Amino acid sequence: MPDISQRGLEMPSSPIRKLAPLANEAKERGIKVYHLNIGQPDLPTPQKALDALHDVGREVLEYSPSQGFLSLREKLVNYYERYQIKLTPDEIIITSGGSEAVLFAFLSCLNPGDEIIVPEPAYANYMSFAISAGAVIKTVTTTIDEGFCLPKVEKFEELITERTKAILICNPNNPTGYLYTQKEMNRIRDLVKKYNLYLFSDEVYREFIYTGSPYISAMHLKDIEQNVVLIDSVSKRYSECGIRIGALITKNKDVLKTVMKFCQARLSPPLIGQIVAEASIEGTEQYSRDVYEEYVERRKCLVDGLNKIHGVYSPIPMGAFYTVARLPVEDAEDFCAWCLTDFSYEGETVMMAPASGFYSTPGLGRNEVRIAYVLKKEDLRRALLILEKALEAYSNK
Repeated sequence: MPDISQRGLEMPSSPIRKLAPLANEAKERGIKVYHLNIGQPDLPTPQKALDALHDVGREVLEYSPSQGFLSLREKLVNYYERYQIKLTPDEIIITSGGSEAVLFAFLSCLNPGDEIIVPEPAYANYMSFAISAGAVIKTVTTTIDEGFCLPKVEKFEELITERTKAILICNPNNPTGYLYTQKEMNRIRDLVKKYNLYLFSDEVYREFIYTGSPYISAMHLKDIEQNVVLIDSVSKRYSECGIRIGALITKNKDVLKTVMKFCQARLSPPLIGQIVAEASIEGTEQYSRDVYEEYVERRKCLVDGLNKIHGVYSPIPMGAFYTVARLPVEDAEDFCAWCLTDFSYEGETVMMAPASGFYSTPGLGRNEVRIAYVLKKEDLRRALLILEKALEAYSNK
């Protein structure tokens, strides 16, 4: 039998979906599973978007332009203007989800062996995209005890070598919910400028910021406009994960030209997805306000509930809809699996993502989990009760 590629062998399994077979087996046994493991909102997609989907009046579902429809990119220009990000349609390339935007950024800006500095814990698929591009992730560690704030500049500079080509941030952060301050963003800007690095900034959760502090985009930072590549997606803000529409945004013309080669090779982003996304951008302001207020309440419900459970600690996330919580267990992965294989409370159990999968440094996050508060408050309260009962039973087994 031929060998599997080294790249394929190095590709990590998703910590978010790793336990899915166990969850499926639990459901087959009649157990109800509360999914706290994945950032799939349960809120409805905007009605305007659903109407556009129902009313697709085309006789041919054709290829779209490789960079995406101009009408969609023009509407996105207006959208970013709300956040004081000034763009032209030509500085926006539509991608098949934010994931493809990350991959194309890596393929366009990095050579095999080039290094990217990423604060950990980090979205696990960054590692997968880096492996696909032949790049190397170097992590600077943030800790739950410090609320996952960025470490000092010296910690970044210790990692910089002649192969360092970029810094990658997610702001607000997945998996921690941390929101970078103006001071932290300025420190990143200074590093990018000093060492002439790319700054890849994943900002797909900008709608979900729960503090009075201003939203600081990488596109707001002065003197590094040619270094910044912004990653975006409509998946979370409009509850449209399945339409797979994202965007890669930069003012660097060489990067845009190079990304377009990869876009042309994959032909076009999803046609139907673009129609739905375009319909979502304008006239949905009340929808966005309602969604935001719902997540504010869910965040309070979850974080307050977690910190009332004996031995559990969660910092207060300032953005996105995730938190990383420390549990009174030695091995959260074993505990999460046990919840699905050996435990239920009144016929129900919970599924969480072991946080160790979001760290690259071996041994970190072993007693932590990432929890997504994407369920309604009644379900979150029930899940918290089940988690408390599970922890009690696990400690006594």
